[in-house]
Order: sequence, then C-alpha cells, then structure tokens
Amino acid sequence: MQDINEGFAQLSEQLMLVAGMAYAVAFCAYVWDLFTFSKAAKAGLAGQETSAQAGVLAGVGARGATGQGLESGPQDRGVRPSSKTHAGSDGVTAGDSMLYGKERRVVARVAVALTVVAAVVQGFAVVFRGLAAGRVPWGNMYEFCTTGSFAVAIVFLLVLTRRDLRFLGTFVVGLILLMVVAASVAFWTPVGHLVPALQSYWLVIHVSIAVLSSAFFTLTFAMSVLQLFQSRREAAIAAGKKDKALVMRLVPNALSLENLSYRINGIAFVGWTLTLMFGSIWAEKAWGRFWGWDTKEVWTFVIWVVYAGYLHARATKGWTGTRAAWLSIVGYLCVVFNFTIVNMYFSGLHSYAGVGS
Repeated sequence: MQDINEGFAQLSEQLMLVAGMAYAVAFCAYVWDLFTFSKAAKAGLAGQETSAQAGVLAGVGARGATGQGLESGPQDRGVRPSSKTHAGSDGVTAGDSMLYGKERRVVARVAVALTVVAAVVQGFAVVFRGLAAGRVPWGNMYEFCTTGSFAVAIVFLLVLTRRDLRFLGTFVVGLILLMVVAASVAFWTPVGHLVPALQSYWLVIHVSIAVLSSAFFTLTFAMSVLQLFQSRREAAIAAGKKDKALVMRLVPNALSLENLSYRINGIAFVGWTLTLMFGSIWAEKAWGRFWGWDTKEVWTFVIWVVYAGYLHARATKGWTGTRAAWLSIVGYLCVVFNFTIVNMYFSGLHSYAGVGS
C-alpha cells in the first residue's frame, strides 16, 4: 500500500509539472493574442488616418473643380461616418474586429484550449495527491497553492462559457502559473498526515468554500486592475490626447468592468461569509470555542470587513470608479496575505504551512 501511495505522489508531481508547462504555453498564447490585436489596431488606425486625409484632399479637389472656395464648407465633407468608430459590447470596435478578425479567433481559441488541457492535467494531479495522502489535498501550503490555482482555472473557464473574458487570460493564467511555480519551488512538501485539528469533515466544507471564493476574488482583482488602466485611458482620450494603449480596445469600458466585478464580488462575498461561519463552527468542534483571536481567524475577518465595506460603499455611498477598484484590489491583497504570510510566518492554531517539514 505504501508503494502505491508513493507512486501516486510521484505521478501527481509529474502531472503538476506538465500542467505548469501547459499553463506557460497558454500564457504565451494569451500574450500573443493581445500583441496581435495591438498590431492590428495600430495598422487600422494608420489606415483610417490615411483614408481621412485622402478624403479631405478629394473634397478639396472637388470643391476647387467646381469653383467653390475652402470657406464654403467643412474640409472633411468628403469623409463619411465609418462603422469603425462604433464600439461593440465587448469593447472592440467594428473596424478592429474586421482588421483583427480571423487571426484573433484562432489565437484566442488556442489559448483557451491550452488552458482547458492544463486544468484537466492539474485536476488529475490534485486527485492523485489526495489518493497518495488518503485525504483531501488541503493540508499545507503546497496543496493550498495547487488546489487554489486549479480552482481559479475552473472558475475562469466556467465564466468563459457565459461571458467572453478572454482578455483576462493573460492576467488570470499568469497568476495561476505563478501559484503553480511557487508551489513547486518554494512550498513543496512531501505527502504527510494531517494534524489532529484538521482531521474533520469540516476541512472539506470550510476550505473548499474558501478556495472557491478566493478564485472569484482573483477574477475581480484582474478586472479591477484593468478597470484602473481603462479609466485612465478613457480620461486621456476625453481630454483629446492620443490613444497610446490600443490593446485596451480589446477590453470593455471601465464601467462595464466595474459592474461585472461588483456582481462577482457579491457572489464571492457570500462564499467568504460561509467560510467565516463554518470556520467558527469547526473551531468550536476542535478547540471548544467559536472565536479565539487567532491570527488566521483575525485576517479572515479582516477580509470579510474589507469586502463588506466595498459592497456597502459602492451600493449606498456612491463609491464608484477608481475608488471601488482600489477597494477590491486591497481586499484581494488581504486574501493573498492571509494565504501566504499568515500561514508561513505567524504562529498559532492555524499554522499548517508545512514549509520545510
């Protein structure tokens, strides 16, 4: 039986390595997708400027031929309104879609397909880790990172079935890749037994909801960062400045990003509330009290307060735009701090990092 467990552990690590390589290739594909779009947008912009100049010259020539002076009408009379200035619901203009078109669909689809393959392989790696340990694989930092990154990938792919969020691929898959690398390089821990406090069915309930909620928070973090960039770009364009970030044409406007982030944060907040409640129940079962001001408990509550403040401020106090985005980002940084720094450097009843053991 011991040989079988060791075999599962080795297979899990090998599959995790394959998943990491697949995520790396998918990340490159998402980056290439953005680069291709930016290149096409620049070419399209140059083409529009050339067409506009030609139209102006043609208009001037026509007026000169008929004896009309330049004062008789606007110089750009020869330029007709173009559908290239009409933005679609996905943030890409009609002209951009025509210029980018088929190549973008191919690159983006390849990137998503690679993400699916990587997630499937990683899923098997997580399962084999659990079989090797004879328990759910959530007992140390290595297992938290591998399972958490898998949850982020699944949530991202599921949301893709409802919304075209492929523009988030670079950021989301980049974070997943970072978590997988950190797990393999910095947090690797051999398969071992759980401490007595973790040997409970509440582990499955509490940690699974926490990981799922964190996955949703990861998506909203990426959206909030993009919202800040998009908001700054829109303000610059409104001020009459040249659009230097053409790749952001692929991203919905700042308001759309904010609204979607708000809705997803609402779902994640419900999950985090259940995480806090079930954690308290588990603490009472394990240690005979619902709350003990342990570092992990405090930071779980801090995260709840930050996101509660975000939802309340945006819904009732008019905290919209960049302020709402920054609150969402601060909330996610608290999540990262809770899952990394608190686990690794703060002693307490929740010291399950397993680093170096």
